[in-house]
Amino acid sequence: MENARPTAVRHQILATATVVAFLMYLDRICLAQILTSDSFEAEFTFSKKETDWITGAFFWAYALFQVPAGWLSDRFGARALITVYIAAWSLFTAATGFATGFWTLFAARLLCGLAEAGYYPASSSLVTRWTHIESRGVASSLITLGGRAGLFLAPILTVKVIVGLGDWRWAGWVYGAAGIGVALFFWRVFRDHPRLHPSCNEAEIAILAEGRGDFQPSREPARRFPLRAACRSRSLWMANAVQFFTNIGWAFTALTFPRYLKDVKHFDDVTNGWITSGALFIGIGGIMVGGWGTDYLTRHHGRRLGRMLPMSVTKFIAAGLYLVALWMDTPWTILLAFGMVAFFGDFGLPAMWTTMQDISGKYQAQLFGWGNMWGNFGAAIMPMLFTAVLDRFDTNHDYHEGVWLCAGAFVLAGVFALFVNAEKPVTED
Repeated sequence: MENARPTAVRHQILATATVVAFLMYLDRICLAQILTSDSFEAEFTFSKKETDWITGAFFWAYALFQVPAGWLSDRFGARALITVYIAAWSLFTAATGFATGFWTLFAARLLCGLAEAGYYPASSSLVTRWTHIESRGVASSLITLGGRAGLFLAPILTVKVIVGLGDWRWAGWVYGAAGIGVALFFWRVFRDHPRLHPSCNEAEIAILAEGRGDFQPSREPARRFPLRAACRSRSLWMANAVQFFTNIGWAFTALTFPRYLKDVKHFDDVTNGWITSGALFIGIGGIMVGGWGTDYLTRHHGRRLGRMLPMSVTKFIAAGLYLVALWMDTPWTILLAFGMVAFFGDFGLPAMWTTMQDISGKYQAQLFGWGNMWGNFGAAIMPMLFTAVLDRFDTNHDYHEGVWLCAGAFVLAGVFALFVNAEKPVTED
């Protein structure tokens, strides 16, 4: 038969979503290298608290807009909203390059956080509709991989742009221009449901519909956030806590690690960039293994253990590795040790994503945004907590006390993960 062979639109959709995640993290993380670059420090002199507020502005806005952005995506469709989100955060990234001082830089990062807030909640519903029900872990890991690839390459690319073009402002301008092109490409490729895509044939739709019952575009989009049901769900609250403390533990490698390398190890910008990127690159392996692992464990032991074990056990390992990493002195041993922290810190991410898909039902983007909001509250307060701990306890300026804080956060994330049950969806009466 002419249409017996399934088309591969689902793979194109997943690849595009991965590219968008790459761009999002590139725009998100480039600030760490901008703030520590020689050209920026020659132009501005910010205190540590001002730097923390600039860094945290993105995450506060990103966290607070998660639920509204998720509601908008559920209500009006992911295709239109994600296109708008990409274009908006790209424009605000470009605006970073026009900053004239603390307030303009703070505003640019705040608005960039607002615009980026909607992508992961919307892409959660994308994974649900465009992947086979038994492959959600791998699909989630691929999109997360795109984000972590941006995280890994941001230090290297940003340093190359700044050094190559001679000014920190070019990083915002180059990334912003690239984002507008990605937004246009996303609009062209994506559709909200396989049955709405002109290139998706019935054989491919049949694959995606397996095990789902009625596989049709939503005729009644969610019009309100299920607050009462969300507040009653123990598993959802435990998942929120896992995300909150995971992000406190994880944020060091993404936000504060370059400063640690410069202030404590006294590396130059180039060495700083490749060590940071190398450590984050090792973390990418954790995402891929974690996606395969949660799918494997779920097939053999059920959704509860299949999601819970990768989320929990790996956080305890990451905490222990932080303590080991502090005693490394050479660039390569520092890269390897902190890279293994990133590996185990990220191992449980696909399990977390699939847990939120399992329990969210028709409120996919909104409840994913609800959980992601709590996680990003952790990322938002981490720089201020870290600085406060250093100011109070770090008398020899070796950053150890701040890293112990991050290790303790990973331990708490592992404990809360033990109580997450992906077999209990959030339901309304």
